[in-house]
Amino acid sequence: MDYKKAYEEWRTNSYFDQETKNELESIKEDENEIKERFYTDLEFGTAGLRGVIGAGTNRMNIYTVRRATQGLANYIHNVNGQSRGVAIAYDSRRMSPEFADEAALCLAANGIKAYVFESLRPTPELSYAVRKLNCIAGINITASHNPPEYNGYKVYWEDGAQITPPHDNGIMDEVKKVVDFNTVKTMEKEAAKAAGLYQVIGREIDDSYMEELKSNVIHWDAIQESGKDIKIVYSPLHGTGNIPARRIMKEIGFENVHVVKEQELPDGEFPTVSYPNPESEEAFVLGVKLAKEIDADLVLATDPDADRLGVRVKDSKTGEYHELTGNMSGCLLADYEIGQRKAVKGLPDDGALIKTIVTTNMADAIAKHYGVTVIEVLTGFKFIGQKILGFEQKQKGTYLFGFEESYGCLIGTHARDKDAIVATMALCEAAAYYKTQGKTLWDAMLAMYEKYGYYKDDIQSITLKGIEGLEKISVIMEQLRNETPKEIGGYRVLAARDYKKEEVKNLETGEKTSTGLPASNVLYYELTDEAWLCVRPSGTEPKVKFYYGIKGTSIDDAERKSKALGEEVLAMIEKML
Repeated sequence: MDYKKAYEEWRTNSYFDQETKNELESIKEDENEIKERFYTDLEFGTAGLRGVIGAGTNRMNIYTVRRATQGLANYIHNVNGQSRGVAIAYDSRRMSPEFADEAALCLAANGIKAYVFESLRPTPELSYAVRKLNCIAGINITASHNPPEYNGYKVYWEDGAQITPPHDNGIMDEVKKVVDFNTVKTMEKEAAKAAGLYQVIGREIDDSYMEELKSNVIHWDAIQESGKDIKIVYSPLHGTGNIPARRIMKEIGFENVHVVKEQELPDGEFPTVSYPNPESEEAFVLGVKLAKEIDADLVLATDPDADRLGVRVKDSKTGEYHELTGNMSGCLLADYEIGQRKAVKGLPDDGALIKTIVTTNMADAIAKHYGVTVIEVLTGFKFIGQKILGFEQKQKGTYLFGFEESYGCLIGTHARDKDAIVATMALCEAAAYYKTQGKTLWDAMLAMYEKYGYYKDDIQSITLKGIEGLEKISVIMEQLRNETPKEIGGYRVLAARDYKKEEVKNLETGEKTSTGLPASNVLYYELTDEAWLCVRPSGTEPKVKFYYGIKGTSIDDAERKSKALGEEVLAMIEKML
């Protein structure tokens, strides 16, 4: 069906409600808008759905949510998992509660019990709930840190991780088969409750989740000694982190926590920021302002679904608040968790640190220092979760820590997704521990640079929206794939990894070997002087991303080299557009 016919179908079919029809009537003179909304179906990808909220096949609305859920329900029946139920959580975004209910009632109509959180909850708690309730799957209604006009639908499998092969492909195939919205099942909420197919969950999962987090504390003694003296500024950025993050800090002994009032309450419009991303400088403007007023030691911010944690730490010598990138905070926590576990309990012989291919090489240096294995996976925390599951199934390998550059890590194995609540807990614990040693977190970061090397990693991205944008992203990837550059930013290319072809080519010898990872549209270049560049289209936004890293001889040297490489990479790409 072409987009014009699809548009007319939605305007006239009695299946669609009047509000939807009114919205579509308002754009009848806008040919381009009609095309954007109906030229394709909103793609159910390997993580689920994500898109702009609105009427149309290429938008997030109750009908596309129902369709996705019908496909999921069909797959659950295919694998005989219908008796185990599905856990559902949602964040503070527009339409999140409504989408959660639509998913639950579609499942119920298919004979699958839905366990729905009573109010908004963080992503990691959904991951935990799937495992705690022995569900076959989980659904999380969230668009993470995207702008306010977006929402999304993430699917988790029984291990608590986002879906990976073969389940992702199986679910995608079932969703594609749902071509007639009239065949999608639903039912009334009261009828679903009466049938025992809709159960509200809340405090019992919250309490159990908190206990799991606290079981990962290493130095209760340090918290008792200095926790009350550490001043913490925290912002949930209008999202789900407010209650759980504050609860865990209070329960382990951090009493001096100051919340950014303007960003405390849930609000899907995210009024204080252009988009609620703890990676961005603007997300910390209010937090740093408050920190300076009260002389705080650290500033923390979680994104709307509380799986990512942004950090600013005070330099006691200058009074400045330094940003810790996802790579920096990840390495700080990796060094603390693995180092202190070794000191207190000892490390297992099969211990592993897991990171993604675009994560800093400082992680490798840390793992080498402690004698643990480094395992690289594709971008996406679900692949870290997949490795944890593999350890359990083979009864070989012990998960010590895992993180990715995009401000996400996991301490413990209670969840199988990145967890900003446990990261908040651990970072505060680390601050207390280092305080007993006469150090700040910034002092600890500087000591790591001296110990492991001055690694500097960064990311640039180019946004290319719409149909034309997707075509341009495809052109960039294919040109780089077909014409491997010999040098990038003054660094010679030593090897090129093409994860789509599952091939690594040594440019000096011509030898080709396997990447050892599943096929993915990603290119990675190993450069001289321990530098590197990775290029991949975003899986959630209309962007092509360029990750890169260098190793310098000092902070200033690393900054200079990183900036120069970033500028060269953008210049190289702009020539292709």
